[in-house]
Amino acid sequence: MSANSHEIVQQVRAEFEALLQNMIGIQPQPLKTADAMERDLWTFLLQMGRGLMAAFLVQRAEEVTPQQVRFSETRVLPAHDESFRSYDCVFGKIRFERRYYYRGGQGAFPVDADLNLPKEGCSDLLREWQERLGAYIPYTQANSILEDLLGRPFSNRALQQAIQEDSEHVLNFYEQADPHLPDPNATILVVQADGKGVPLVKDSDQKAPVRPGKGARPGKKEAMVSSVYTIVPAPRTPQSVITSLFHPQIEADPLPRSGTYDKWLFATLDGKSAALTRTAVQVRRREGTHILDRVALTDGAEALQTRVQSQFPDFTLILDFIHADEYLWKAANALLGEKAQERSAWVEERTLQLLTGQTGAVIADLRQIAGTCKARSQAATTLTSVAAYYERNQAWMRYDEYLGRGWPIASGVIEGACRHLVKDRCEQSGMRWTQTGAEGLLRLRSVAENGDWEQFHAYRRRQRQLAMYAYWQVEQPDTPAVSLRLAA
Repeated sequence: MSANSHEIVQQVRAEFEALLQNMIGIQPQPLKTADAMERDLWTFLLQMGRGLMAAFLVQRAEEVTPQQVRFSETRVLPAHDESFRSYDCVFGKIRFERRYYYRGGQGAFPVDADLNLPKEGCSDLLREWQERLGAYIPYTQANSILEDLLGRPFSNRALQQAIQEDSEHVLNFYEQADPHLPDPNATILVVQADGKGVPLVKDSDQKAPVRPGKGARPGKKEAMVSSVYTIVPAPRTPQSVITSLFHPQIEADPLPRSGTYDKWLFATLDGKSAALTRTAVQVRRREGTHILDRVALTDGAEALQTRVQSQFPDFTLILDFIHADEYLWKAANALLGEKAQERSAWVEERTLQLLTGQTGAVIADLRQIAGTCKARSQAATTLTSVAAYYERNQAWMRYDEYLGRGWPIASGVIEGACRHLVKDRCEQSGMRWTQTGAEGLLRLRSVAENGDWEQFHAYRRRQRQLAMYAYWQVEQPDTPAVSLRLAA
């Protein structure tokens, strides 16, 4: 016979009174340090929390006991038996008894529905803590931190499964999410996209070898990272950009910068088309009469540029200036050598030409210099290659126009996202992923980076309630206030 809620509360009360006597009683413990007391208190609070949580669950099980449950318009389930279930929360594992309703192969637990309990496993709060840690650090470390805090071990496999299951809600969450309130001054709508490789092994039930064979390397698949945001126009001059790039020691007025608004980041292994289709949903949510300009920034990957133009035909495509300028450094290294003192001045001169709309002159200059080099030399080959790169991208290199209109010309947002959203988590030493595992992690990591963690999990909990407990529709706030009677 399980204890009732009153008995559990009385036990918790007695334990609390004993603790007070131990702390402030007639015979204190002078040798106990503040650190020791703090640790003891934390352990006690977990124990007391477990008791109070158990009392709450038992009390609700005692209260939610209808004579029958209407499972559908034509099927009514009578009370059948009492059944135990476990609930693993941040305070510990709790086992309690509640009424089961059954008839003709269908069953229902109204108290589970009333509390929106997960089907099995850990509580929502504990699950969300695990996933939040797992989104940023290796699963073993995430569980080790929780073990230190909560005093019990956790399973890496269970965490992987939880992330995979919850990640399946992410796309629907972002499709139904309400649009943000726009900033009327942020009149430029910006799309950025880039790719970053993730080391993969084949999805399989079999364990991957601990170590690849001699000469073997795990394959990589490109994670496509995309971003949407709005900004306030920030006009600049070509010379101000040159100063910031080549002469940062010179005191000058800082470049006008605009913070990003309504920023959304997402990383996926589902391919460029899928990534850009999902990005288009977020673009539509940020559209409005306040948007005056639309720009899309990419590197020079032709396949990506083609897909971006197809998906966003109303956007002006811009070749990321930092990528473009890197090609000048590549040309200078091939022509002058990496240690040549004149290298920086050579690049600066041609960088200013790019920024002032003289890309055609740079192309002609590179081809002319290549013609003076020894045929088939590294310098001639590199200069010709850089000229061809600029020629192919010339239509998207009108930097003087972009700067004058206050548009962004560098894809720093997406470059940073590729690093911290994908590389910092997925390319740590020795890491190899299945595509399914990496995709699930990247989806939840994107949710966390977007600041949508609480909203997403509230959505997930609501979806579970609708899917599992449609027979018990009680409108409640997502996180209702707990009312537990503690009277003696």
